[in-house]
Amino acid sequence: MTTEAGIEPKKEQASNHDLEVKDANLIFNAVWNELVDEFGEDNLRFPREIIWLNGAPGSGKGTNTDFIMELRDITTPPVVVSDLLNSPEARAKKEAGILVGDKEVLGLLFKELLKPDYHLGTIVDGFPRSFVQVQCLKTFYAKLNEQRSRHLGSSKESLYPKPQFHIVVLFVDEKEAVKRQISRGQKAIEHNEKVRASGEGELIEIRSTDTDEAMAQKRYRVFKEQTFEPLKELRSLFHYHFINAQGAIPEVQQRIVDELKYQSSLELDPKTFDRVSQIPTVEKIVKHARQELVNRLDDYELNHTALFRRVVEVIQEKFIPIVERHAISGRAYISSEDPVFNDRLALQMLIDVFSERGFSAAIDIRKEDLPERFDLKTGEIFTRTKRVYRVRVNFCGSEIRRGL
Repeated sequence: MTTEAGIEPKKEQASNHDLEVKDANLIFNAVWNELVDEFGEDNLRFPREIIWLNGAPGSGKGTNTDFIMELRDITTPPVVVSDLLNSPEARAKKEAGILVGDKEVLGLLFKELLKPDYHLGTIVDGFPRSFVQVQCLKTFYAKLNEQRSRHLGSSKESLYPKPQFHIVVLFVDEKEAVKRQISRGQKAIEHNEKVRASGEGELIEIRSTDTDEAMAQKRYRVFKEQTFEPLKELRSLFHYHFINAQGAIPEVQQRIVDELKYQSSLELDPKTFDRVSQIPTVEKIVKHARQELVNRLDDYELNHTALFRRVVEVIQEKFIPIVERHAISGRAYISSEDPVFNDRLALQMLIDVFSERGFSAAIDIRKEDLPERFDLKTGEIFTRTKRVYRVRVNFCGSEIRRGL
C-alpha cells in the first residue's frame, strides 16, 4: 500500500536496478567460466589499453576511429562489435533496430580480445551499449585487476599489466544525428546505383535507419535511453571522454586531441609514476617560457652589458651570414672558436637570443688538446685545450616554387 507519493516507485526502481545488476553478474560469470574452460585461466590475457568507443548514430565513430588510433599509437584494427555479430538472428535484430543479447555480445567480444594481436591495445567500437553491458564492463575491469594482483611478484607479472580503460563518447543532438544518417543512406544509394550501372566496385549494405527518418529517430532514442544513460555510470571509474561531435571534422578531431592527450598520472603504474614524476612535464616548462625568456634577456642587458653586447655582435657578424646562406634548408651548422663563449653565460645568451628571434639553437662543445711546446730536457709535451663550439640552428626554411 502506498502511504506517501513517490515511495513505491523509488522502491520499485531500486529493486529493478538490483535485479539488472544481478543479471549482469550472472551473464559475466557464465561467459568468464566458459572462457576458463576453453582456454584455461592463465591464458586469459587481455589488452593493456582498451578504448571503448561509443557514440550517437551519425556521430562519426567510423570517421574518427583511424584518427584516434594514430593519436594513441594503436596499430591493430579496431574491434567493431557489430561486425562480430554475423549470425542470422543477430542480423535480423540489428536490422529492426533492436539490441542483440548481452551474453552473445560479451562472449564474442571477449574471445576476440584474447587474440595476441590486441595485447598492446585496441579500440572497441560499440560496447557497452546497455545497462547490463556497463555492469559487465565494471566486473571485467575488476577481474583484470584481480588477475594482476594474483601474479604480482611472480615471473608472470609482466603478462598481466595494469588495465587502462578509456570511455569515449561522441555525441550529437537528435536533429544532427537524423540528418547525418539520412545523408549517409542517400550517398550509399547513389554509390550502389553507380556500381550496378558500371559493374565496378562493391555494393554497400544500407541500413533501414539510414533511409527512413522515423527509424533514424527511433535508433537515436534507443541510444539515448539504453546506451547513453548507463554510460554515465562509468564517469567516476575510468577515463571518461565526452566529446561534442557536432561541427566540421577538424574541429571534432581537435576536441578528441584535447580529451585523449597523455596523462601519465592516470595511466602509468604508481611505482613508475613516482619514479618519473620528479621530471617536469613539457606543459609546465613551456607555460611561462616566453615571459622567462624576456626576463633573462633584460637581465643580460642590465647586469651583463659588455658580455651581452659582445655575444650579439658575434651572432650578427659571424653567425647570421651563414644562417642566411641556409635559408632554404632551414638548418645551419656553425663552428666557432671565439673566446667569448668560454664564459658559460655567453652560451646561454646565444641560445636565448636565437630563441627570441624565432630560431632554435643547440650547442655542442668539443675539446681538443693541441701540442704547444716540447721540453727537450724532460721530454714532456705541453698542450693547450682548444674549444670548438658547434652550434646547430634550426628554423622554418623557405618554400621554393619548383617548375615542371
